[in-house]
Amino acid sequence: MTLNKSTFRQTCLQKMRSSPKHNRLYKEKLLNKKLLELLEKSKGKKILFYYPLKIEGDIRKTLIVMRRKREVYIPFMQGESFKMVPFRLPLKKKKFGIFEAGNTVRKISKIDTVIVPAVGVDGNLQRVGFGKGMYDRFFEKLQKKPYTIFTQLELCYTKEFICDSYDVKCDVLLTPTKVIKKI
Repeated sequence: MTLNKSTFRQTCLQKMRSSPKHNRLYKEKLLNKKLLELLEKSKGKKILFYYPLKIEGDIRKTLIVMRRKREVYIPFMQGESFKMVPFRLPLKKKKFGIFEAGNTVRKISKIDTVIVPAVGVDGNLQRVGFGKGMYDRFFEKLQKKPYTIFTQLELCYTKEFICDSYDVKCDVLLTPTKVIKKI
């Protein structure tokens, strides 16, 4: 049986949901440490973070640290995609259980680094997400491709090429135990 994107997504989601809870805080601490080290080395001044869902790796500690040093943004859902808004409190729970900062009239068009949660990653370091295509549409609108970091709490990776040409590609895949870089 050949692997396809849909079955791989389901396998990865099942792996995420059944991940042991007893060492989750430890894994998140390792993930935050690696992410912070990577961001400290980078020269990017404008960073787009995601605000984590319960199933995703919690990177809020890194977000808070970087907020003091760089310009930090989070997604604000708009239709089929999202726009970037400055990270500021209070956050409000919106569609899909995602927390968002308030909207802004400011047009933010340049971003240096993007941190994206990944459900799975294929052999071409392309993202398999939740299936809504929001990050794909967002990246399509960008004029310059930013340095892209995928995060996963549980490694879900296949060497096969199962993604479509429009799927977002990363420079680095970061998990608590592995770092996979684009060659």
